[in-house]
Amino acid sequence: MGRASSLLPDIKNSLEQFAAVDVAQTSHAGHASDLVADADLNLYDGIIAAGGDGTLFEVLNGLYRKDLRQRKPIGLVPVGTGNAFARDLGLMPGDWKKGIEIISENVPRRVDVGRVQTQSETFYFLNVIGLGFAVDAGLSAKKFKMFGNAAYTLGALWETLKLKSYPLHIEIEGENIKQDNVFVEISNSRYTGTSFLIAPEAQIDDGLLDVTLLSSLPRRRLLRLFPTIFSGGHVQFNEVSTFQARHIRIHAPGGCLLAPDGEFYGRTPADISCLHRDLEMFLPESFNGAVRKRPYI
Repeated sequence: MGRASSLLPDIKNSLEQFAAVDVAQTSHAGHASDLVADADLNLYDGIIAAGGDGTLFEVLNGLYRKDLRQRKPIGLVPVGTGNAFARDLGLMPGDWKKGIEIISENVPRRVDVGRVQTQSETFYFLNVIGLGFAVDAGLSAKKFKMFGNAAYTLGALWETLKLKSYPLHIEIEGENIKQDNVFVEISNSRYTGTSFLIAPEAQIDDGLLDVTLLSSLPRRRLLRLFPTIFSGGHVQFNEVSTFQARHIRIHAPGGCLLAPDGEFYGRTPADISCLHRDLEMFLPESFNGAVRKRPYI
């Protein structure tokens, strides 16, 4: 759908330079998951998600509905509204030619996957799962979708003006934290909303999830903090707490909407765990495990 659909002929022609390709286009939310889950993946060497973080989320969850023996490596062509996970592969939004170049190298590597268990369902994520402000900003971003990659930034700024906090009870590796919080972000990769460096120390293959908590604070203080998220400098603010963990449990607030990989899916309470190197993806040949660290600006 959207921009991915308009670029489809060019993307398909480029892929056919080195592989036989079958194309399936989505028509509604959840369609990509069903397409992958219903396909005979034994016929293929890989699956390509051409879109944004939401498309990748659906492809991943369709893949995890398959038997382990049918799970194939995933390739990513970043042509969606939000392309945060692609940033950890060295791909900028719209850089579909480089995405195809990476796939053509045929170097699948293993990455971590986040697993979420709620009272009614189990699902998976590659990028980040958020709660509180992250959900509010994501919902507002839908109103600004016509602005493309800037939509999430505009949504976040809009929610900053309203500024809500939530009573939180979260358990991180047995440590209980109870406080009023603006947001919770649990990250497998570093970026969210394409441009926000929310978890500067996150690595997509280290067996750990990075937890970022922002406690309640005055609006003026949040407006000072907000610009620093682009560079990762927000982690130096006293109101920000960071943790690394293999398992996190969010006890409260109960029934609060979650935002995995830019989608809106599942409600608290939730158990969140890291599946270490559980998925193969086509990564740049230069990828050597841990991502490079960047200094705060």
